[in-house]
Amino acid sequence: MSEYIVRPARSADIIGIHKLLEPLVERRILLGKDLAVLYGAVQEFTVAESDGVLIGCGALHVMWEDLGEVRTLIVRDDWLRRGVGQAIVEALEVRAGELGLQRLFCLTFEMDFFTRRGFSTIGEQVVDPDVYSQLLRSPDEASPSSSTSRT
Repeated sequence: MSEYIVRPARSADIIGIHKLLEPLVERRILLGKDLAVLYGAVQEFTVAESDGVLIGCGALHVMWEDLGEVRTLIVRDDWLRRGVGQAIVEALEVRAGELGLQRLFCLTFEMDFFTRRGFSTIGEQVVDPDVYSQLLRSPDEASPSSSTSRT
């Protein structure tokens, strides 16, 4: 079995991240992102690679003082169920701690994956109503209502 490493993304990884993303966008599982958006968010991404080939990625987006979103979590089909997704999420959680984030959430169809990692299903109110109204005014395409969270 091939080994893999998990590391922060570099700008040279963006084309590979985009290629991982495209099939899931076509299947309407994930939202599409333009290359310019991905390049602008490179510092949010963590990637997994094996023999120099990207096999997975995930991003941590800061939403508020103590709140972050795990987004764009992708693992290539041939690498599923080999711990790659878990390793990426763990790296994102470490980064969240370094940034002082105490709560994470994720908009996802993969409820079982995230609940096995300590996330739980949540309702619409992730933040206080005042913070929620400010997030609604944000140009970010993510919404504060979500499926899973971890504190």
